[in-house]
Amino acid sequence: MLFRSSYLGLSREVWYLSLITLINRAGTMVIPFLSLYLTKDKGYSLAQVGWIMSFFGLGSVVGSWLGGKLTDRIGYYKTMAGSLLLSSAFFVSLQYLDSFVSLCAGIFLLMCVADAFRPAMFVALNAYSKPENKTRSVTLVRLAINLGFAAGPAAGGLIIVTLGYGGLFWIDGLTSLFAGLALLQLLHPKKARTIDEEIFTNSRSAYSDGHYWIFILSTILFGFVFLQYFSTVPLYYKDVHFLTEAQIGLLIGLNGLIVFLLEMPLVHALEKRNFSRIWLMFIGMLLLGLSFLAFNLSAWNGILILALVLMSVGEMLVFPFSNSFAMEYSKRGKRGEYMALYSIAFSVSHVFSHNAGMQSIHLFGFEMTWYGLVAITVIGMGLLLLLRKVVKEKV
Repeated sequence: MLFRSSYLGLSREVWYLSLITLINRAGTMVIPFLSLYLTKDKGYSLAQVGWIMSFFGLGSVVGSWLGGKLTDRIGYYKTMAGSLLLSSAFFVSLQYLDSFVSLCAGIFLLMCVADAFRPAMFVALNAYSKPENKTRSVTLVRLAINLGFAAGPAAGGLIIVTLGYGGLFWIDGLTSLFAGLALLQLLHPKKARTIDEEIFTNSRSAYSDGHYWIFILSTILFGFVFLQYFSTVPLYYKDVHFLTEAQIGLLIGLNGLIVFLLEMPLVHALEKRNFSRIWLMFIGMLLLGLSFLAFNLSAWNGILILALVLMSVGEMLVFPFSNSFAMEYSKRGKRGEYMALYSIAFSVSHVFSHNAGMQSIHLFGFEMTWYGLVAITVIGMGLLLLLRKVVKEKV
């Protein structure tokens, strides 16, 4: 009953947007294997891969900023459609780049285009959702993302074994194209309805809101640690636990499956209990830190599943409630700036996370890197406690 009721009342447009996101995300199966592709197929060192992944993050920062600007000027519909259609060509082209400089530039441009989708999607969710359904609308889109991650990496590992890495880039490009065409068909402004007509006249800038910056910094730290699961952790699976690409894909896909099955009912149940969003984010950050601590407790392969479950539950607490917190908090000022800054927080994590993780493994090894990540989660938890103290209302 709880599972069924958690899906009721969401608008048709939110379901369409989730379907488009599912198609697109299932096709981005090259992302979890990017570090393996660059080291095993292209022959780059961990240090070089770290710098390439930094350009991945820089492109994400610029893309999020650009997406916000374009959304304000031409609207969320055109921005989302342009991002999906153009990124399809960039995904296909990426496989033909070989030099270090061209890969840095190519990944940077790809992310500039692909991540322009994110702030436009947040604005679209605001437009398509009733105020009381926005957290569940965000969760439904995340459900689509994680279902895509459940299918994508699992299929990606099998494609690598059968067709090689080149096949991934073609499939990524074609699915992005298909997602863009689906958006043009299903969410055309003449067909789609805007539901939330709430207008905000406050002029406060997000960039001058000190309390919001505490939240953004904690979000950056969470993203910094979480993103290791898609760059350094696959290397740990392969180099320390000797898993194959197919096994790695299935393990990463398990995360998406867990979130797909449990996140919506969990969020719905916690919302009914009226817990503080900040406290739920704190628990999620704690679980993420414990997942990395688990890596150092045993050499048994089963510990990898335990760690993945801890990370998955932490993810289910932090992502929907941090997004909901940002959307609610944005009523204090310029909503576009607040949501753009929230998007950029994860892009900034990309800039530093992959590179720092690779460099740390190169210099100190996996064990010390995992302990360092645990320490970062402790700092993030401290920031959330500070945020809960300075923000008076229960959010």
